[in-house]
Amino acid sequence: MKRNFLALMGLLFAFGTMAQKNEDKGKLEVVEQGKGFYYESILKDVNAVEDKLEEKEPYKRFVMDQSGLDLPNDKSLYQTVWCQPTISQGNGGTCWCFSTSSFYEAEIYRQTGKEVKLSEMYTVYWEYVEKARRFVEKRGDSHFSEGSEGNAVARIMEMYGAVPESAYTGLLHGRKFHTHAKMMAEMSNFLKSMKESNSWNMEYGLATIKDIMKHYIGEPPIEFTVDGRKYTPKTYLKDYLKLDPNNFVEIISYKQEPYWEKVEYKVPDNWWHNKDYYNVPLDVFMKALKEAVKKGYSVSIGGDVSETGFSRETNCAIIPDYDIPSEYINEDARQFRFSNGTTTDDHGMHLIGILENYKGAGKDWYLIKDSSSGSRNVGEDNPNFGYYFFSEDYIKLKMMDFTIHKDAVQEILKNFK
Repeated sequence: MKRNFLALMGLLFAFGTMAQKNEDKGKLEVVEQGKGFYYESILKDVNAVEDKLEEKEPYKRFVMDQSGLDLPNDKSLYQTVWCQPTISQGNGGTCWCFSTSSFYEAEIYRQTGKEVKLSEMYTVYWEYVEKARRFVEKRGDSHFSEGSEGNAVARIMEMYGAVPESAYTGLLHGRKFHTHAKMMAEMSNFLKSMKESNSWNMEYGLATIKDIMKHYIGEPPIEFTVDGRKYTPKTYLKDYLKLDPNNFVEIISYKQEPYWEKVEYKVPDNWWHNKDYYNVPLDVFMKALKEAVKKGYSVSIGGDVSETGFSRETNCAIIPDYDIPSEYINEDARQFRFSNGTTTDDHGMHLIGILENYKGAGKDWYLIKDSSSGSRNVGEDNPNFGYYFFSEDYIKLKMMDFTIHKDAVQEILKNFK
């Protein structure tokens, strides 16, 4: 009996050891403050004087240990669409505009063959104006911050048109990187003062907001020249870019609302409470994304990038087994994380490519063009500078919605009234 017991314990130990070897491991790492692209490039530009950077103590964080893993973090492996090189959003919370503007540049190339670089700050400028307008209209009961959603770009284009970056950069005083913190604080304090004094003069309010922005990012143009011809922002959009903002739709998989209905994405950055999100089951969401990218479309995609499996060392986003095993990632797991706040709409990116069934493992990977500082820690000489590599599971669990041309999802749209 004793011999059998010891043999059984030995087997259990052996199985436990084998299981442990197959599990994803986590690690505590020390992050030195002052290191990385944000501190070494963006923040130095913001502060203008290198030796005035504030010294901070290192801190510890728990992350997935991806060392030794065979990862497809080489963008040359991926089937991709044409897009402009990655650029940095700097110290601004405007990823929604950088990612979706990049997406529209790719769409303009796909439809016309023209290689254009759009001005993100033109869209951002008018988005701030419209946020302020809504704040005044609602007597302060409206969200005012740097964040927004990808479909804000189409809405602003419809209202104000578009301009090339060469006509409006929004960078003044020799800046290399955008920083809107002081500008946002000044605008927010002004709107707060309007609320406190109950002085809801729309003309005065918007004029003051524009004056504040003029100081920090300049005034957008009303006319400019491209290829020897003069355009306004609206004629540039219609006649030169030949881009119709109404041809793009938002696909979401969001169990808290009915599937196969257009719903509101209930997050603060959807500050105008848009209800044009096409809500589909998760398997439809994933299939539509894969088929579209394989056909040569790209998407502007938004979701959460705060997980321990999101590495700024390998630039790979993975869902570790210690979080949730792959086979358990479903609509409920996805909704659970959104409902408890561990999945948020904290970042927008441009998904530009796919790598199917990497090394026969049955999983797809996606190439992500990114404007944030984290994707740049690999160094400017690295060909993967400004890119992330998302596992299929990461998108399935943590990415909430994407913007796409309606032609790519016609079969889905037919199911909506």
